[in-house]
Amino acid sequence: MTAAASRLALLWRLGAATTLIVTASAMVGPVLAVLLQQAGHGTAFIGTFSMLPFLMVGLLIPLMPRVLLRWGTIACYRAGAVLQLAGIVGYALSDSLAVWALSSVVIGIGAAALWNTTEALLAEEAPPEMRGRVMGLYQTSLGAALAVGPFLPGVLRLQAPTVLWLAVAMVAGCLLLAVTAPAHEPHAVARPHTGTLHAFRTVPWLALLAFCGGVFEAGLGAVGAAHASASGLSLRSATTVAGAIGFGSFLFQYPAGWAADRFALRRVFTGAALLLLLASIAMGFADQAPWLLWACGLVWGGVGGALYTLTMVQVAHAFAGRATAGGAAAMISGYTWGGTLGPVASGSALQGGGAPGLALVLALLALAALAAARRAVSAEA
Repeated sequence: MTAAASRLALLWRLGAATTLIVTASAMVGPVLAVLLQQAGHGTAFIGTFSMLPFLMVGLLIPLMPRVLLRWGTIACYRAGAVLQLAGIVGYALSDSLAVWALSSVVIGIGAAALWNTTEALLAEEAPPEMRGRVMGLYQTSLGAALAVGPFLPGVLRLQAPTVLWLAVAMVAGCLLLAVTAPAHEPHAVARPHTGTLHAFRTVPWLALLAFCGGVFEAGLGAVGAAHASASGLSLRSATTVAGAIGFGSFLFQYPAGWAADRFALRRVFTGAALLLLLASIAMGFADQAPWLLWACGLVWGGVGGALYTLTMVQVAHAFAGRATAGGAAAMISGYTWGGTLGPVASGSALQGGGAPGLALVLALLALAALAAARRAVSAEA
């Protein structure tokens, strides 16, 4: 096998493994949220619990470029997969809140390794002329995982314990793919290294856009499912609110990448921010029209995910000729802190002000994304 073919095979193997583990996470997250709601916990508490994996990713991602440089791609990925498996097993073996919290922390540590490894590899190996479409296709697969995961308990008529053990089997499959991958490192590892902090200083507005994407795509699923459950829906129905977010992510990623290859990114970013603003305002009327939970979720997942995809495309261009692990880490950090703070802020807003309160918080965030979109690309020109 040629070196180029070997790199491509590694790229798709790790991409497939990551997609599998995201499916498991998307299936487990809403189920845990509904179980916590049924145990009497409010949405603010559930949001805080849901942020734990993202908190760990946010704390550790700035360190990952150095770890990748020292350990290498395959070793980092395998370690991350082992930690993910340990965390999921913890969920399945215990119903203790303390064990679940510890499992969430372990999962977050593993996710930091998996995430930075896969994203940096994609940004470095994708051909520049079709980078948007390659990134969009990969993010589409993750969107499909986010969409399918929350629907699996209802479609397969599974109870919560069965869902958790199915997730264990799926993460074990991810680990198997990683363990059997060839011990090959991409040629881009030898390129000049860019640190995470330097990347933040170079592309701060892109990091803000990634943060907004994280709130909308990753920070609202558990809270939305808990709110639907509190409104009287069953576990199977409530988790489909998170599924709508994932389905939107699935639908929007490749079109976003296609647009990035053909249009000025400033225009694409601006259009995305405006769509988020409209969906945020619409959320204020969800109490009168419950179907808006799913409609808004579709836009949140699709456009929020698209923001992240577009920032990764722009990072690959901005750091051309250098190893992109630092730039990728900066975008992942922004997205992750959005996913970390999103559940806390949205859960608190929902508990304190209902759907209108959540709408106000999200509308302000969409306005911040709009301001960042007007400055992000022009600041790098």
